Amino acid sequence: MIRRPERVVLATKNADKVVEMTAVLAAAVPGLEVVDGGEWPDVPETGATLEENALLKAAAVVEATGHAAIADDTGLEVDALDGRPGVHTARFAGPDATYAENRARMLAELEGVADRAARFRTVVALACPGGVTVTVEGVLEGSIATSERGEHGFGYDPIFEVGGRTLAEIPETEKNRISHRARALGALATLLAEPPPSR
Repeated sequence: MIRRPERVVLATKNADKVVEMTAVLAAAVPGLEVVDGGEWPDVPETGATLEENALLKAAAVVEATGHAAIADDTGLEVDALDGRPGVHTARFAGPDATYAENRARMLAELEGVADRAARFRTVVALACPGGVTVTVEGVLEGSIATSERGEHGFGYDPIFEVGGRTLAEIPETEKNRISHRARALGALATLLAEPPPSR
């Protein structure tokens, strides 16, 4: 059992993730204060798995700030690409790839491919001072569209389709209820809400 912290730092420098995670946490964990931990060094994502990367980032931010930290790592797994890009999702088109470049490479690799099944998998790690950590996972099943659609979201949202709509066609408030990141943060909220075990 992990004790719920009163405040946390979000261990990401991605402004889009900060906005989304803050909104989801506000609904999932009422009363949890998200604070600015100041500057911390970039954390190389050298892990072989999403879980390893999330734990690396969370632990590094705890050490740098002294606050509990929540980090996530998200992978897009495409069946026709044998699960790629997976842990390399953010760098699919190269180490400094933009969102648009990653989407373009995905559409190019799947050109003419009939099986477009895919899923987003997010691992969220909570690390606390003293070395206590926990990880949870959220998965969103869907498919890769044949072209970009929609104006909301970020990353692969314009080409990731769920129930006939891309995530970029889904309003932010709705996406924040159903997304892979929302599911992982919801699982964390459930874990934090559980009463401590009786002695």
